[in-house]
Amino acid sequence: MPKMKTDSGAKKRIKITGSGKLRRRKAFRGHIMEKKSSVRARRLGRETDISPGIEKKIKKMMGL
Repeated sequence: MPKMKTDSGAKKRIKITGSGKLRRRKAFRGHIMEKKSSVRARRLGRETDISPGIEKKIKKMMGL
């Protein structure tokens, strides 16, 4: 049976913490920042946890 490959897109976008949680960046931060409030921009700048509904699927993509 062939080796299981890590999904390259997921590998670049998702970090695994020491305790095994998955962290991701928030969307809507790439461009057109002038019209977004500074409070919203700061909130979008922070990392967040992967939602529990897709965590199993993402772990499989990451080869965990």
